[in-house]
Amino acid sequence: MDWTLWLELVIKALVLIFALLGGFAYLTWYERRLLARFQSRLGPNRAGPFGLLQPIADAVKLIFKEELTPAKAYKLVFFLAPIMTLVPSVIIAAVIPWGPPFQLGDRIVTQSIADINVGVLFLMSIASIAVYGIVLAGWSSNNKYAMLGGLRSAAQMISYELTLGLAFVVAILLGNSMNLTDIVEAQRDGRWFVLVQPVGALILWIATLAEVNRHPFDMPEAEQELTAGYHTEYSGMKFALFFMAEYQKMIVVSAILATLFFGGYLGPWVDRWPLLGPVYMFLKIVILLFIMIWVRATWPRIRYDRLMAFGWKVLLPLALAVVMITAVGILLAEINPWMIWLIPIFSLIAGAFASLMIDRSLRRKAYA
Repeated sequence: MDWTLWLELVIKALVLIFALLGGFAYLTWYERRLLARFQSRLGPNRAGPFGLLQPIADAVKLIFKEELTPAKAYKLVFFLAPIMTLVPSVIIAAVIPWGPPFQLGDRIVTQSIADINVGVLFLMSIASIAVYGIVLAGWSSNNKYAMLGGLRSAAQMISYELTLGLAFVVAILLGNSMNLTDIVEAQRDGRWFVLVQPVGALILWIATLAEVNRHPFDMPEAEQELTAGYHTEYSGMKFALFFMAEYQKMIVVSAILATLFFGGYLGPWVDRWPLLGPVYMFLKIVILLFIMIWVRATWPRIRYDRLMAFGWKVLLPLALAVVMITAVGILLAEINPWMIWLIPIFSLIAGAFASLMIDRSLRRKAYA
């Protein structure tokens, strides 16, 4: 293999890793400042101007904080679990296209580490691996609260992974490809898939919230019931790795949602200046993260039995219906292109019906 190709891969990998690490650090600042605004308080504002050095202060604190390992823990697995949780959150970003290819000298440089034909399958497979670290962390701690948190995470992942896969199928059908770059290119001229299939985008967003254990789906670490869940026994840098994995997954799932339904790196003048692609991705990710944090600030944690019922009885049937509507709409659009707009109409009707079913179920339980 040409050494320049190896050099290109190494440079892109290092840029991506350091971007995710920096993004994790300042996402914590972004979230704390936003939550403070929602709750009429100041948030971090002492370390540096506007509190911008707070992530660095937190990192120094965690590096020098004493690490404790329970005497009865399974020590090797206890040590490896945070690493197994963190690594997939970085690897999964390797196939995301951050911008269009551009000419550099006599070679074409792609703005992704690996532009593979089955990028969507890669996303699904790697997303499933991260839960192993959480489950093993709960088991190896030899603590009942940590074990329950790990088991909850596994059950939640199984429940919402099916819905997540069906939401990916919607994007595959609309883009007629499993290649993420092809899916982005199919959304040119403002034809974002969120306009054609808004319910599919909403389903994917809800499923990703459950996948990264964010409010209102953060049952694996519910402090009222499980102290802290799977990371109860972790401290110092081992806890920081779990913290880092969660926030990096937030960034990556926002990038996936932007890629599949919000046009990815596409935007004005991106063909003339390809390096605008990462800028547009950054802006879309920031907006999606804002919505994710907004949800945390406003919605209460969902009860565990209702979380499972919502995943199996509402979200999964709705995702199946949306896939069927999308497939039929694409077939009809081959007869008449205007029939593509039957997809959002019937999908919104299906979503409204699902909302009525949720409301009816909640009222029935309230009067039971």
